[in-house]
Amino acid sequence: MSDAPQPIPAELARRIRIVILDVDGVLTDGGVYLGATESGEPMELKRFDIQDGLGIRLLKEAGITVAIVTGRESHAVRLRGEELQLDEVHQDRKAAKLRIVTEMLERNGMDWSEAAFVGDDLPDLPILRRVGLPAVVGNATADARACAAWRAVREGGRGAVREFAEALLTARGEWAERVEAYVADREAGV
Repeated sequence: MSDAPQPIPAELARRIRIVILDVDGVLTDGGVYLGATESGEPMELKRFDIQDGLGIRLLKEAGITVAIVTGRESHAVRLRGEELQLDEVHQDRKAAKLRIVTEMLERNGMDWSEAAFVGDDLPDLPILRRVGLPAVVGNATADARACAAWRAVREGGRGAVREFAEALLTARGEWAERVEAYVADREAGV
């Protein structure tokens, strides 16, 4: 694979109204730090990439709904979702991602063709096979890669979501505008 991400067709990119993200292996490198507090309370830590967070912010500022759907429950995911002001965060131990996404699309009046999903592994296949823009991270499994219309060069938890955000917004003709708006906000101290 080349060191440059493949472009997303402009017509497809303009149709996308929602970006749905898996967490483990996509927003994180797939590693989980497990431990316990002194009182014995279980504790889980995850490492998130700051560049991914900025990519998500730019998607949201472009008017795209951004959601998380993951098959693992974690306080770290809830906190990251709140920090990024995501539109929806769904954590389901049964990994019933298809049901969750179906209900989310119906509730928001969206069609599968208007959805993008970024995944990496077998639990993501039911979604990757249905969305209008199935995308995977650079280290996705062969089965997930086989479903993808777009593949990141970067690995999950290492800027792959930012890479996807840039590719999507570039294809829509909005990347430069979003970057300049972000820079203007920083210059104004916003």
